[in-house]
Amino acid sequence: MSANEAWMLAGMVAVTFGIRYLLFGLADRIRLAPWLSDSLKFIPPAVLTAITLPAVLLPRGDWHLSLANPYLVAALFSLAAGITTRNLLATIAIGLIAFFAHRFFF
Repeated sequence: MSANEAWMLAGMVAVTFGIRYLLFGLADRIRLAPWLSDSLKFIPPAVLTAITLPAVLLPRGDWHLSLANPYLVAALFSLAAGITTRNLLATIAIGLIAFFAHRFFF
């Protein structure tokens, strides 16, 4: 590792730590408006959807909307399991089983 890379890495560590420390250090002193606090609940589902939807519907870079797509089948099974069981571990297990069963048996 060159000196330039070491300085760049140290700078990235300092910026990342500084931003997070500042936000966590001031978190108890800042009061958000109720509407803003309520709207923050929607961020995790929106981010998770933005990450998973392209992986499920565009597995090879183009649209693949058929039951031959193991990612789509596993996502549908996971959705059904999540709605019926409300258990995260069961949802993950059922999704993995559906994915690998589809991938290796069909």
